[in-house]
Amino acid sequence: MNDCLFFGINQSPKLFKNEPDEITKPIQFKFKNENENENENENENENENENENEKQIKQISSSNFSAFFLFQNGKLIKYLDENDSNQNPKKIQIENIQKVTVGEENEAILTKEGNVFVKGNDINTNNPNEFINISSLIEDKNDRIIQDIVSGYTSIYLLTSNQNVYGIGSNYYGQFGFDSKTLKETEKPILMMKNVSKIFSGNSSYSVFLLNSNQELFGCGDNEYGQLGLGELRKDEREINKLIKIQNIPKGKIIDIQCGYYHSIMLIENQNQNPKRKLYSCGSYEYNGLDKDENTYEFNEIKSSLFENDDDILDFSVGFNHNLILTSNSKLIGFGENSYGQLGTGDTINQSIPIQIELPKLRFNENISNYHLHCSINQSFLYYSPSPFSNLEEDLIKLFERKEFCNISFKTENGEIIEAHKLILKYRLNQNENQNEKLQKIISKKSIKESNQIFEMIYSNNSKINPKLYSEIKEIINSNEKIEETMKRIYLNENEKDFIIERKEKQYKFPKLILIMRSELYRGMFLSVTNDTSNKVTDYSELSNKSFQLFEYWIYSNQIKDEIQITQEIIEELERGIDYFQLNQTNPNLFDLLIKKFNNQN
Repeated sequence: MNDCLFFGINQSPKLFKNEPDEITKPIQFKFKNENENENENENENENENENENEKQIKQISSSNFSAFFLFQNGKLIKYLDENDSNQNPKKIQIENIQKVTVGEENEAILTKEGNVFVKGNDINTNNPNEFINISSLIEDKNDRIIQDIVSGYTSIYLLTSNQNVYGIGSNYYGQFGFDSKTLKETEKPILMMKNVSKIFSGNSSYSVFLLNSNQELFGCGDNEYGQLGLGELRKDEREINKLIKIQNIPKGKIIDIQCGYYHSIMLIENQNQNPKRKLYSCGSYEYNGLDKDENTYEFNEIKSSLFENDDDILDFSVGFNHNLILTSNSKLIGFGENSYGQLGTGDTINQSIPIQIELPKLRFNENISNYHLHCSINQSFLYYSPSPFSNLEEDLIKLFERKEFCNISFKTENGEIIEAHKLILKYRLNQNENQNEKLQKIISKKSIKESNQIFEMIYSNNSKINPKLYSEIKEIINSNEKIEETMKRIYLNENEKDFIIERKEKQYKFPKLILIMRSELYRGMFLSVTNDTSNKVTDYSELSNKSFQLFEYWIYSNQIKDEIQITQEIIEELERGIDYFQLNQTNPNLFDLLIKKFNNQN
């Protein structure tokens, strides 16, 4: 079963039936099936869960009243704040869920199809406990495919595929960019801003930040403690009811911003610095980690001896007024309020500056980058969630989203441009020069949503995504060939076999596409801003022949070669290879597969 650690208030909902109301040190959280009999054999349940992708966490989102757990298969369960003596979770009856986000007074679910289902007191006053599809309520029909959702304390923000942002719910502090006296709340999505690439807020915040495609940052909403980072000139204004450009932003790329009730924290990446990622904070001096005796009205760097020169920030999360940070050196660092043990320090003493938190032993030999943080109002989770890639099919679909590989364009009926991978289309379509032209004629009569579905079906050869659309493209797609066979043909094509690993005077050729999908080492090498003309890793001979055969087979199939007996020596060799080639991001993990087969042999 996957690792999921919890600490903080154990109420509303009570996630641990036999634990105290305050859990001050990280403890293991184990999932229960709906209506699970506690007397059933625990090992049987664990074995069943191991075989089910249902228990592979993708995301956690929670508030004072509920906790949601989203799994990699798109299923969602919810622990309720109800009089349930068994505290059994409830399955949400919505399919293909991509993301869940929870505020103090709302819940929102985004599906893979781009629909958003929400419920909340300010959204559906007639029946606040019923999910409604609000995507269809957007007046502009071309804006009804939602790309991302973020919850504030009483508001929900929607980012559409056309990069427009809408708000729904309460506008009490002007967090939609409108005067709260004339617009108190809205049950229909209201357009806030166009040309937006990212939304940032927090489930306990009345503030919001919007980042446009030019990396310009805008904010509005609650600013009583300076949590919008607008500077001294705005420090006496609590309600900022108009989107204002944030000045004096630290140099670098904004990766994330998370908002608490009293403060905000920004993660900046700068390739010219070491470490590359740094945290900046503004707002209340009690919770912003800046070790100052007064509120900070602009973003300032959070400095601590706990952050070393080679200690990059992997993840961070902000709750109501507590904060957690996970570093590349496997440190869990926290600061802020700790009244309920939500910092995991073993006590309930507040911490104004960053301190390190002692962690129990995590998943054996697992890359710390596969762990993620979620801070709720007064709760904290540290959970294991590796990349969802499990096979080449999903890898290729994911590659479709990466513009680095998109070198052929198609235009939809509304003139939107979709870019596709020329190499993959070359092998997924029938071998005919006119197939791309035929595909363009089909795409030109389709919406952006239908066009995306068409490419997903071409890449995956899965007609179930949309059988009606599939009937239109089946004449041009090579429907009899599995995706593995496609990749094999790419591999066998001398023109695509463009990278060489030499070992013991023997050359092994790999297509760059495969190595980019599987290895962080090669992803960084091939996608680097500075072009590396080298086309080989010279004489990598640490792996024995058997180990290298296992490595090569896994690169293509994500499986362990059956006919090779796993030994302790092979495990140790491949452990070094995993570190060298940086293969930890793939699921299933090569090391996990080796250990599993080794244990089965013995």
